[in-house]
Parts: sequence; C-alpha cells; structure tokens
Amino acid sequence: MKALVAGLIVFLGTHSIAIVAPYWRDRFVARIGPAAWRAMYSLVSLLGLLLVIHGFAAARAAPLIWYTPAAWTHGVVRVLMLPVFPLLLAAYFPGRIQAAAKHPMLAAVKLWAFAHLLANGTAAEVLLFGGFLAWAVVDRISLKRRPPRATLSLPASKWNDAIVVVVGLALYVLVVAWAHERLFGVSPLA
Repeated sequence: MKALVAGLIVFLGTHSIAIVAPYWRDRFVARIGPAAWRAMYSLVSLLGLLLVIHGFAAARAAPLIWYTPAAWTHGVVRVLMLPVFPLLLAAYFPGRIQAAAKHPMLAAVKLWAFAHLLANGTAAEVLLFGGFLAWAVVDRISLKRRPPRATLSLPASKWNDAIVVVVGLALYVLVVAWAHERLFGVSPLA
C-alpha cells in the first residue's frame, strides 16, 4: 500500500504543480526551457505511474475490503464509462463536444474515477480512484482561478466531433471486450 500512496503522491503531485504554483511553474519553464520541462515532467510522472501500478498490484494480492458494492453497480459503471473515451479524445479535437465539456479530459477522469468507485470497494481501489477523482475536481476548480495556457490540439475540422464519438466508442468496445481483462485481470462484463 505504501508504494501505491507514494505513486499517487508523485503522479498527482506532478500534475498538481499548475494548481498550487502556476507562476513558479511558468518561471521554472522559462528558466530551463519547455523541452527540458516536458522531459523532466514526463520522467517524474512515469515514475509515479510505475509506483501506482506496482503498489496497486501488490495491494490487490491482499485486499482490504472497505465496502462491498451492490451487483447493479456494474451495469451503471458500463453506462457511465461510455462517454469517457470520447471525452478524452475531445481534449485534442476541437469541436462542439470540446466546447460543451470545457475541460473534457478532466470530465473523463472524473467519470472514470466515480464509476470505478461505485463498483470497487477495496482500500487500494478507493485510494486510487478516490485520489484521481479528488485531484480532477480540485484541478477543474483551480482552472477558474489561473491564467489559461495553450494546449496541444489538432486543427479544427467539421469532422472532429464525429471522429471523437466513433473512435471513442470503438476504444470503449475494445477495452470492455478485450483490453481491460488482459491489462487488469478483471472483465467489465463479468
């Protein structure tokens, strides 16, 4: 469990620099350069992610049950997860979906985390999904108070919303039907 907590602190902490110290971040990026910042940020984030994966896997070996979700929650999770992949893609494809969601990646993270909290009740799952949910809520709130920053996105196109929906739903089907069980050892269809 210690590795999971450490990983969440490193990963979410790295992703929280713009929340808690946006001006320090901007000064630091100006001093070392955007490429060096991205490299350092990516390496620290990757370290945190690897710790999360290792810690979560270790915690699953001896789970501590905090609550037992009702059987009906699994169906609700499948429905709540439907917009997650389209929202993730909408973050990079400017269109009506991106404009309506305002911050589609954060909306996707919140939906993903909330859905998984409904269907999972071990301590490790609550820490993982609850941590991501809390971070996404705080990040969304902080976006109202900090200066906007340019983000990477593809060119605007009348096809972007269609691409987001079609590819996003195809990814959803791929994950539900095949990848989730192979990657995480749990079938969302069970």
